[in-house]
Amino acid sequence: MTIRRATPEDASDVADIWHRGWQDGHFGFVPQELVEARTEDSFRVRASERVGDTTLATVDGAVAGFVMVVDDEVEQVYVSALHRGTGVADVLMDEAERQARANGYGTAWLAVVAGNARARAFYERAGWSDEGPFDYAAAADAGPIVVPCHRYTKGL
Repeated sequence: MTIRRATPEDASDVADIWHRGWQDGHFGFVPQELVEARTEDSFRVRASERVGDTTLATVDGAVAGFVMVVDDEVEQVYVSALHRGTGVADVLMDEAERQARANGYGTAWLAVVAGNARARAFYERAGWSDEGPFDYAAAADAGPIVVPCHRYTKGL
């Protein structure tokens, strides 16, 4: 496994993983307005726009997962279905924590959709603490959409 910064050529692979993973973790747990905003094309646009924030894990040259870190927030964590349970997520989370620390923060945070039990269990196993429910403003073309989430934090 290799960890590296994303390039514009990686955007399509990131979009595919992001779109499929988002569906797995969000359908049935977020407002319908957000489901309608998160089209396959929207992930392609967002992946291209966010290349500078994206770090990849590759396995045998193929993109296996990615994280997006901005300041102290681990904004996105996704692993392809093929690589779930292989340790890719652990390596990506270590990298996300390293980046938040390098950004000068002593604590990192992330938002998890309240109903995404699999992700919440993963973060708790990784030492993150559930600080409770809050409303996350998810970016969308027509303006932010409020999504019920839990705020997780971890001291770095």
